[in-house]
Amino acid sequence: MSSGPLNLFPEMLRDSARMVQRTRESRLSRRRMGEGVEALSLSDRRALLEEFHPDHRLDGRGVLQVGPSKGASLPFELVELLQSWPRPLVMDLYGACRESGSLTAGMTTDVLVIGGGGAGTAAAIVAAEAGARVLVATKLRLGDSNTVMAEGGMQVADHECDSPAQHYLDVMGGGHFTSDPDLVEALVTEGPGVLRWMEELGMLFDKYPTGRMKVRHGGGTSRKRLHAAGDVTGLEMMRVLKDRMECLDRIQVIPFAPAVELLTDENGRAVGAILEQLPGGKPLIVAAKAVVLATGGFGRLHLNGFPTSNHHGAMADGLVLAYRAGVPLRDLNHCQYHPTGVVFPEKLNGLLLTEKFRGLGAQLLNRHGDEFVFSLEPRDVTTAAIIRECSEFGNGAKAPGGGVGVWLDIPMIDQIHGLGTIEREFPGRFKEYLRMGLDIRQVPLLAYPTLHYQNGGVVIQPNGGTDMPGLFAAGEVTGGVHGRNRLMGNALLEILVFGRRAGASAVAFAKGVKQAQEPGLGHLEAYLEQLESAGMQPGRSSPRLLPAYGSVRPI
Repeated sequence: MSSGPLNLFPEMLRDSARMVQRTRESRLSRRRMGEGVEALSLSDRRALLEEFHPDHRLDGRGVLQVGPSKGASLPFELVELLQSWPRPLVMDLYGACRESGSLTAGMTTDVLVIGGGGAGTAAAIVAAEAGARVLVATKLRLGDSNTVMAEGGMQVADHECDSPAQHYLDVMGGGHFTSDPDLVEALVTEGPGVLRWMEELGMLFDKYPTGRMKVRHGGGTSRKRLHAAGDVTGLEMMRVLKDRMECLDRIQVIPFAPAVELLTDENGRAVGAILEQLPGGKPLIVAAKAVVLATGGFGRLHLNGFPTSNHHGAMADGLVLAYRAGVPLRDLNHCQYHPTGVVFPEKLNGLLLTEKFRGLGAQLLNRHGDEFVFSLEPRDVTTAAIIRECSEFGNGAKAPGGGVGVWLDIPMIDQIHGLGTIEREFPGRFKEYLRMGLDIRQVPLLAYPTLHYQNGGVVIQPNGGTDMPGLFAAGEVTGGVHGRNRLMGNALLEILVFGRRAGASAVAFAKGVKQAQEPGLGHLEAYLEQLESAGMQPGRSSPRLLPAYGSVRPI
């Protein structure tokens, strides 16, 4: 192959990219013979993680001094948010509430869903179909979420050679046996039904001409069970969920209205939330018989200074609200760094190169064109291996903006599966890079780990319930399903399984509420006392609604 396409790389990357090109044929030959880098043993994986994965950096952690998870060691950025005071708008209402005893609701509903991504939308659909009046409050627009940014697919055990039991073992092993077994059982057993539900709603999965579902491998999977819609699976999923929502007149959506505090009654039950309407910050008090928390993750906190794949609203809002209300958290010192975030072109930092590339045969290579890790190790192991290759061994390729990374040899895919495979299987990324002047059918891409997913979160039961009566949660805001590490494709399944469960449970709870109680902020009294006792001075407030970049101040 001519090196012409490589001339689009800057000179400092060109020689290294040529090495990838030169070693490709020998690597393909070894692959056909079943040779190449082997998967690591469990002990080697553990040693690699402990030395090189960002979760094990003690200099990036602080200790919670207040709240139900007091004593937990968490990232500094998260500790700061959890130990901040409520926003000024909330403190004003808190003062008014102490004088009057309660707050006057501006809106009432049966079920309040906080968050408009996949989990929140699924919860709202199920709740409305069960006859409840549902209000969905979302920080940005409906669908602005991490869901729409998910590319690779959804794991479901629905083929003859697979089973939910095998899926269960993969999830438990991938999470280093720290996941909640009951949550994992719910995830895998409901997978086939959720897949069928989405297809009936109109989701266009990849299929063979016969109509049979196509499935691929993901990192850490023992069977091919990854169902995709090209490389825009999450976007296609959200399209279908939004279409279904628009058919249900029991659902009302309030965009640009993030929740900034939960409301509780005198019995400690969740009875609504305070919304801060943007722009301007005018409060809206919503009373509800049940609340579903589906606010997503915290990638825009940029833990340890890493770039992130998350949408701009991913600021840990739900963790702050639940924790101040007394709900414990788990596993938040273990985050997921996607192994292959874009390094070059620099303007695409934070964009991901889905694991599906590696599932179809793309290899990870150092600057010499050598394969240094089995490309379908679990994500945390692959991340640690890339960081070691670039830092300890100095084998990363340096980009003009100062970044460093390893090569993902995507052109191998067409050589393995036939010309046209890349363009067909990855239409989104193919077009994205073509606009940048790079043809991924001909050139490798430079990648490095990127902060991607919040493995832990609010502690939930299998029905989506929390320790607070009336408060349910689903999706990335929760913890326990993935333990310390998530396997690719389980997040899209999780938001549907537990979004549906949380919606159904919220309706059942709401039907048992005979009379709505007065909404208040009594839960704040104990938390504010703890902040004062710990010496936390007012002046720093949370949740922070949007990130600050450059000279822009956080909202």
